[in-house]
Amino acid sequence: MDAICRKQSTIKKPVSVSGFGFWSGLDVTIEFRPADENTGIRFFRTDLPGHPHILAIIQNRVTGPRRTTLVQNGCAVEMVEHVMAALAGLEIDNCEVHVTRAEMPGMDGSSQPFVTALFDAGRTRQSSAKPTLRVLHKTRVEHGDAWIEATPVDGNETRFSYQLAYENAPAIGSQTFTTTLNRSNFIEKIASARTFLLASEAEQLKEQGLGSRVTYSDVLVFDESGPVNNRLRFPNECARHKMLDMIGDFALSGKHLIGSFTASRSGHLLNSKMIFALMQQIVTSHPNRQSA
Repeated sequence: MDAICRKQSTIKKPVSVSGFGFWSGLDVTIEFRPADENTGIRFFRTDLPGHPHILAIIQNRVTGPRRTTLVQNGCAVEMVEHVMAALAGLEIDNCEVHVTRAEMPGMDGSSQPFVTALFDAGRTRQSSAKPTLRVLHKTRVEHGDAWIEATPVDGNETRFSYQLAYENAPAIGSQTFTTTLNRSNFIEKIASARTFLLASEAEQLKEQGLGSRVTYSDVLVFDESGPVNNRLRFPNECARHKMLDMIGDFALSGKHLIGSFTASRSGHLLNSKMIFALMQQIVTSHPNRQSA
């Protein structure tokens, strides 16, 4: 743990967003509701008897392809990373997320629609402090040629840098994006960066019966010439979207992270491994503590 950085926050009023799941193609509505301090982010499955909830913590994450899935007591929510990124980027710490399906709506492939709704809902400061997790020493996780490295910083900043490399897809190529994470930077530079994939990958998913409702206007699909029937919002939009995913996955720590995080070619799996590694770092440094 570290010194107090800021107070917790929730939203002022309920607000909803509707769309369809990119994977399932099913219509789904999310309603964000205010929540008490120290309750964190909780997803409620309103389509199931008793409206069971799933706490958005790293311990509830399960491994799955191309998305972040949470499971608690046999109940799941999927594709939560863009919702979690919106909440984390706007510094909303406590919120009930009521959903009518397991999969979150894909919207435009970014966090922007959720950010817009949450911004309109307003924010209320609460009395308890947001727990923090400071990087104490250099920590690195790897998988093949992908890696994430966390290093300590002076002060209380959170810095992110993502290095993307698609050698076999020149239309994407090599990209880098670096920023200090705060509300304004998230809103202006990260929230609107969209999901991307190669045309060959999109075709494979369609053959598997996935993404049947997704069009070229919903996500960035790259062929040899660039995005198909779409235009980039940033020259390095792909790197920015990978950072958005990092922010959403890192939010499952339930902590305000302080440190510098550099990633190369990484995805959801390494994002979760980094959070577990940082939590272990705290336990190792303070053996009398049971958790971070």
